[in-house]
Amino acid sequence: MQRMCRWTTEEGEGLEHFTLAQTEEGFAADGVVIGPSFGSMFTGELFGCSYAVRCDARWRVRRVQLRVAGGATLLLRGDGEGHWSGVDGDPLPALDGCIDIDITGTPFTNTLPIRRLGERLHERQEIRVAYITLPEASVAPSRQAYTALGTGRYLFESLSNPFQAEIVTDADGLVVHYPGLFRRITG
Repeated sequence: MQRMCRWTTEEGEGLEHFTLAQTEEGFAADGVVIGPSFGSMFTGELFGCSYAVRCDARWRVRRVQLRVAGGATLLLRGDGEGHWSGVDGDPLPALDGCIDIDITGTPFTNTLPIRRLGERLHERQEIRVAYITLPEASVAPSRQAYTALGTGRYLFESLSNPFQAEIVTDADGLVVHYPGLFRRITG
């Protein structure tokens, strides 16, 4: 598997170039995001960011590295069982139970629980994620839920900050349309 795509924000002010490749260890995702910031509320602060996410063969996040141009950096390591450590190797107990991540500036991180949970999404699945905000690169636990609505359609619910959207994906679980936030660019 080797995929490349681009997303734009619905408002047209943000853009992401993204690659996904299957590796011997699992999956390697790399993205470059240029855009306005998102968070509990759209702030519109402009930023540029590159990220690298490494997953095992079961789509469990094992490493996240993120760098905001001219600003913050973040490195997280996960064991795939919901335990995390930071750049210095010290445990991050606040993230216990988080297997997936959610980076606010990219729709890619919705792919992680969609692929990891697979058929279990025929019933609503509540999860905890390591929620990473941009451009500050802060991380905190967040509660979310996913439910499959049909082929390539998922109900996403943020339970920590009440919000929901019906996400449309392709056959690989990559977002095609995330109403109000992202749309994939064709061609």
